Amino acid sequence: MVLMTDRELNFTRLKQGLVIAGLAIGLSGCEDGANFNLFQKKPQAEADVAPARSVKLIERDIEAPEVFQKSEAGLWDGRPSLGGVWVAHPDVTDPERVIIRNDANGKFVIGALFRREREIPGPRFQVSSDAAAALNMLAGKPVELSVTALRREEVAEEPPVPAPEIAPEAMAAPAEIESKPLDPVSAASAAIAKAEAAEPAATPAAAPKPAPKPKASTLSKPYLQIGIFSVEANAKNAAATMKRAGMIPTIKESSLKGKTYWRVLVGPATSASERGALLEQIKKSGFTDAYAVSN
Repeated sequence: MVLMTDRELNFTRLKQGLVIAGLAIGLSGCEDGANFNLFQKKPQAEADVAPARSVKLIERDIEAPEVFQKSEAGLWDGRPSLGGVWVAHPDVTDPERVIIRNDANGKFVIGALFRREREIPGPRFQVSSDAAAALNMLAGKPVELSVTALRREEVAEEPPVPAPEIAPEAMAAPAEIESKPLDPVSAASAAIAKAEAAEPAATPAAAPKPAPKPKASTLSKPYLQIGIFSVEANAKNAAATMKRAGMIPTIKESSLKGKTYWRVLVGPATSASERGALLEQIKKSGFTDAYAVSN
C-alpha cells in the first residue's frame, strides 16, 4: 500500500475530474453536432433585383407654327443663288429651319429661312434656285407657298407589339376523319354517266388572279420616314405626293405630352437595295431628311 501526501492526493483527484469533464463535453458535442455539416453553406438572402428597363429616345422634326408660319406668294427670279435650299421673308427675326410647301402641286422641301433685308415690289417670299428646283417652280412665276418652322424634339421609340400567346389548352384537337375505301371503277363510271346526262354549260370566265402578296422583309428597319407633322392635312399632302411618285405611303397617328402628331412612312422594303432605291426616289421628291425606321 502506497501512502500519498495530501498534495499528491489532491492532484490525482484534479486529473480525474478533468478527464471526466472532457468525456462529458465530447459526448455532448456528438449529440449537438448530429446535424452539423462542415461543408454546409450558410443560406443567403434572396435579393429582388428589378430588371433594368430603358426607353430609347430618338429625335424627330416637329412643326412649330407658333415660331413662324406664313402662307403667301413666293417668287424665284430665275438667277442661280448660293446657300442651297432657302427662302427669305421680311418678317423674320432669326434664321430658322423650316418646311417649305408648294400649295399648287403638293411638293415640299426642308430648308432654311432668312430675313429679307430690302423690300422689293412683288411677292414677299424670295426663293433660292435650289428650293425652286425642289418645288418645281418656274422662273418669274409667283407660286403660293406655305412656310412653317421646325423644331427637334425627343420622343420615345414605339416598341414592337408582341404577338399574342396561345395557350396549349386553347388549341382544339383535330377532328377524326373516317376513311372509306373508294372503288375507282365505280366512281369513274358514275362521273362519266353524270357528265353525259348534263347539258353542255357555257365556259366560265377566267377568274382574276389574286394580287401577289408582299414578301416578308428581313430588314430591321424596312420603312422610310419622310417626316412628322403636327397638322394632319400636311401629312395627307405629303402622302399624296408619295402616291403620285408611285410609292405606297402610310400615315400613323401618335401623341406625346398631350400633343398629337402624324408620321408619314413609305415601305416596307424587302431588301437593302430596294430600301436604297426608295430613299433615292423620296429625296428626289424633295424629302431630303427621310431616314429608315423599324415601324
